[in-house]
Amino acid sequence: MREGYAGTGPGAITPDGCAVEFYSRLPVGDEPDVIEAAVPAGARVLELGSGVGRMTHALLERGFRVTAVDESAEMLERVRGARSICSPIEDLDLGKKFDVVLLASFLVHAGDAEVRRGLLRTCVRHVAEDGSVLIQREGEDYHTNVPRERVDPSGFTVRIVSSEPVGDGVHSVHAEYAFPDAVWTHTFRARPLTEAQFEEALEETGLRVDRYLTEDRTWVRAVPDGPGGRGA
Repeated sequence: MREGYAGTGPGAITPDGCAVEFYSRLPVGDEPDVIEAAVPAGARVLELGSGVGRMTHALLERGFRVTAVDESAEMLERVRGARSICSPIEDLDLGKKFDVVLLASFLVHAGDAEVRRGLLRTCVRHVAEDGSVLIQREGEDYHTNVPRERVDPSGFTVRIVSSEPVGDGVHSVHAEYAFPDAVWTHTFRARPLTEAQFEEALEETGLRVDRYLTEDRTWVRAVPDGPGGRGA
């Protein structure tokens, strides 16, 4: 388990505290709609941090060709129909380019700034010159509107119990996911980024914002900043 990360509940827990069984139950939301509207039909997609394939499977059903990457073999065992690669994202170098690189699940908010740079450099390394990188950001009040909870239409409750500063601009976040028959918890570290800080982080690694895709500005389409990107 990584320092500052923890998870509890039934089944396997990944090094960053994620519960495989919880993510296997988690329904896909509107993310595939956002992605489909932002990229060409049938695009080749590199999904970084695919987990159990929640979005992978939805994208495959829509005709996209998906390569799923995750550091957890237990997560990737649940992926069906896509090429899967077990690797830390920061270390990935497939020697090929993709029309779309997908970095969801707030991974861009990694508490360790060097890890964030590694994630974004991997995006730049794998995106075609005329391709795009789709990134999911935290909402503006993610760390201030706490505690909060949401009851999912499928019948479970998500609680963000706390978000506490632990130094150097990093927060420790504690979440609970309660189903009628099981409860999972997740403690992880996240670095809040203002919109300006987020855009600066992209520029640092050779990406620039093309446009924000959702009204709440949590989904972003970025493109390489020049041939191959400065961070290639």
